[in-house]
Amino acid sequence: MLHASFIVALHDAANALGHDASLPKPAAASAFDSLILAQHAANFDLWHREDAARDPLAGDAVIAAVKRNIDKLNQRRNDLAERVDIALLDAAPAQNVAAPLHSETPGMMIDRLSILSLKVFHTAEEAHRRGADSAHHIRNQDRLVILEEQRTDLAACLDALWHDVTSGLRRFKLYRQMKMYNDPALNPVLYGASAERHLQ
Repeated sequence: MLHASFIVALHDAANALGHDASLPKPAAASAFDSLILAQHAANFDLWHREDAARDPLAGDAVIAAVKRNIDKLNQRRNDLAERVDIALLDAAPAQNVAAPLHSETPGMMIDRLSILSLKVFHTAEEAHRRGADSAHHIRNQDRLVILEEQRTDLAACLDALWHDVTSGLRRFKLYRQMKMYNDPALNPVLYGASAERHLQ
């Protein structure tokens, strides 16, 4: 069910499509693949909203709207990473309770691979950007080598973890993110504002 090289290929195809709508859509052969693509889409949108949030020419109202959008995307990203773990726990054989517990879940690792794929894509763009000088190109070519190595290492670690989980050598749990900032019952700014409006 889980093959890191295929996940990396899905991420790369989604990045290419996101920047060129004429390209073919990544092929999702299963519900799990669709989940991977949905989780990556949240990171893709988040990446580009984060860029917009740093626009020095944007007005305060625009930045505020972008920041609210970032909060929603971050929540979606985390929720989908949890759904990836739920799908994998459902697909895995019964966990060996005596096996060592792995602190980072496959969903967390896939989220990191997703972000790395965006770094790889945009660093490759910078390594060849027209109008940039040769020093800029060389710097980003060097960064690209490091990012590719990091992604290769992480993909290998993901495959190794899944092999060990399905072999009963390691186990993982679903770790809920328990985000508080979007919850009006947990964020004091939100419930404080609500209480203040109620009193007025």
